[in-house]
Amino acid sequence: MVDIGEEIRKKLERKEKTYETEQLMKVKRSEEYEALEEVFDKPTLMTIYDLMNEGWIDEIYGAIKAGKESKLYWGIHPDGTELAIKIYLTVTAEFRKGMLTYISGDPRFERIRKNPRSIIYLWARKEFKNLTEAYQAKVRVPKPYTVKNNVLLMEFIGKNGVSAPLLREVELSNPERIYRQIILYIKRLYVKAKLVHGDLSEYNIMVWRGKPVIFDVSQAVSIEHPNADQFLWRDINNINRYFAELGVEVQDPEEIYRRITGAGALR
Repeated sequence: MVDIGEEIRKKLERKEKTYETEQLMKVKRSEEYEALEEVFDKPTLMTIYDLMNEGWIDEIYGAIKAGKESKLYWGIHPDGTELAIKIYLTVTAEFRKGMLTYISGDPRFERIRKNPRSIIYLWARKEFKNLTEAYQAKVRVPKPYTVKNNVLLMEFIGKNGVSAPLLREVELSNPERIYRQIILYIKRLYVKAKLVHGDLSEYNIMVWRGKPVIFDVSQAVSIEHPNADQFLWRDINNINRYFAELGVEVQDPEEIYRRITGAGALR
């Protein structure tokens, strides 16, 4: 028999908790901004504030990865989904110059404003677009959610704020299968997404639930980019080198290249 009094009590407790949460949210968000303010400038903080108000972010926790290009934070969407929040930094002039190598010549980004913030914003949009095109081509990458200015929101690969391990950190039970899957992803990127990763290695592939997940695709270029063939060749050789070290009988790189591009081997 249902205890009506108990049900009413639980409903009241839920309502009280909801109210408390709403009141605490202001304090919590203030604390989040204080933590972020140590690293990020006002435009970045305002972008995060906008994404919160738009219903994309409910909570932000500490940085889980930091590099010269960006910092990656673990966050929670209002529906409870874990988020990877990638915030691109205002970086050195030398690194911005490196970015332009992967932007100039890409027909998707023909108009480039050379001021630092515009380049960073373009780099964020480029990664979002690359992720979207790769995801639609059935390449396993973090699912992209949205991008605004220098903040990219995407699927968190891992659980409870703990990132999936990198390929180089995992002792693979079946390295041949993982190798074949990665070569297939390189082909799908080229044939279906019309992209070349350009910097693929054991350092930007995670292994999650027994499958490889490619990440850090900001530098990926259109196959129409003047250096696309060289980048593809480098990707193939990087993957072959790593798996050969694991004892896998890798495929001939020229054969892989021909199979992917339908062209003769690169010289």
